Amino acid sequence: MQKHNTTSYDVIVIGGGPAGMMAAGTAAARGLRVLLLEKNAILGQKLLITGGGRCNVTNAEPDLRTLLGHYNDSSKFLFSTFTQFNNQDTLEFFNSHGMPTKVEPGWRAFPVSDTARSVRDVLEKYLRTGQVTVLCDSEVRDITHSSGAVTGVTLTDSTNLTADYYILATGGKSRPDTGSTGDGFRWLASLGHTVVEPDPSLVPIAVTEPWVKELAGLTLPDIKISVWQDGERALQKTGRVLFTHVGLSGPTILNMSKAVGELLDYGSVTIKIDLFPTLDEGSLDDKIIELFQAHQNKLLRNALGELVPSSFVPVLLNLIGTAPDLACHSVTKEERKRLVTILKAFSLTVKGLLGADKAIVTSGGVSLTEVNTKTMQSRLFPNLYLVGDILNIDRPSGGYSLQLCWSTGYVAGNNIPLPDTSS
Repeated sequence: MQKHNTTSYDVIVIGGGPAGMMAAGTAAARGLRVLLLEKNAILGQKLLITGGGRCNVTNAEPDLRTLLGHYNDSSKFLFSTFTQFNNQDTLEFFNSHGMPTKVEPGWRAFPVSDTARSVRDVLEKYLRTGQVTVLCDSEVRDITHSSGAVTGVTLTDSTNLTADYYILATGGKSRPDTGSTGDGFRWLASLGHTVVEPDPSLVPIAVTEPWVKELAGLTLPDIKISVWQDGERALQKTGRVLFTHVGLSGPTILNMSKAVGELLDYGSVTIKIDLFPTLDEGSLDDKIIELFQAHQNKLLRNALGELVPSSFVPVLLNLIGTAPDLACHSVTKEERKRLVTILKAFSLTVKGLLGADKAIVTSGGVSLTEVNTKTMQSRLFPNLYLVGDILNIDRPSGGYSLQLCWSTGYVAGNNIPLPDTSS
């Protein structure tokens, strides 16, 4: 690692994720001398795995107030932030830097390349263009302060670095294997900031049924997912579900996970999946009767492949309790009714939520009442700026987390005061 003890910087950015890179690049584009510190060997390590490696770069919802509504109680704090740099600005930024984007259902925007590396490439070029000094494998041990101002950072190798301004972009505590280990929360608490202890916010759900591993990798689009407790439906959404080796994931499940976790505190929770939400049981029964009549001499397992994904058929047959080599014309009315019931209410018992090691984001962080969201300045330390997942902002899956990083990173980088050159 290079030594920069004698180099003078206007800004030190701690954390080379999306918020940190945007903040550093924006500050440098204004002529500021910027140092970016990253503890990992590469920049954007967690960015590379977002959206299953495709990188849901933002949510392209065209109405700003509707977009902000997805940030729940934080929306009033973020209005000024997003007015300065919103989702349309994000798309323009990446498009103008040579990365075309596309918008999928739910306003979820992705690079046309379908790879997160395209996003990181744009950001790294942005840093090079601004002549940002980037030090990877540079882990910060401590932040020093005096008389209401941050005075420097100390690396784990005892190197001391100073600047006029500091931007903290260390992320939350999700996916600690990528470097998000909550260091920033510890430093901010020592500075006197109020830190809400992070909890996994968007996480996959584990279930008790052992056969779920047979469905690993299967995605079911446009299905209805309902969450039940004590015989009452507590929550319901329609969307996409991804089966994993231990349970359920995908955008809809991730967005329901926090509520499911809260319900688990009060007892057992069941998830029911309706594979045909646009049909009632009678209409679905008619559809199956028509299928069986058209293929009456076919084996049931082959005919069902026209109704559900082929990987789902063995599990379905096991749940119905029907022999796989049964012909369609031999299926009894009772077996057909069981099939309808299962397709309309495929039931799974929740075992629990996977931990922070599998979380997409964590809730918690620094209270927004202690941050000037017009500039992203700390209200306790005016030369310290706080961006990205370090902030206590709940948001759903679907591009909202990265947009928070782009907006807060830009606003911080754009509001660092320029040096006084009048003297």
